[in-house]
Amino acid sequence: MDRAAGENSKELLQSDFQMVRYVWLSYIGMKHMESAKKKSKSSGFSVKNAAATHYVICVNNGDYPASLELRKIYRHIPDKTASRLKMLRIVDESGEDYLYPAEYFVPIRLPRTVERAVSLAS
Repeated sequence: MDRAAGENSKELLQSDFQMVRYVWLSYIGMKHMESAKKKSKSSGFSVKNAAATHYVICVNNGDYPASLELRKIYRHIPDKTASRLKMLRIVDESGEDYLYPAEYFVPIRLPRTVERAVSLAS
């Protein structure tokens, strides 16, 4: 079957050659993960998130009495730039984060049950 160059696709489909279709899968964003097939009964709290969450307790509210409450637990977001300036990025009741002097806080470790309760409350 000697065919001339430039045949159209209709002629090829009618020929004796078997054609194979290729399907190109295109993923935008995340790939399908094996774990996505499983149903999760998670509460949304994970050890990974807990390890990344830091808590501090306010021990001085000198210049910020309206914003900071003494002996209150606050969530701290690690920030390298802020730490170079001797500041901490603290999340307040509104969910916004602000910089405060690091000397106003003492880092604390919470038991898992307490940490979970605090994270669910905020």
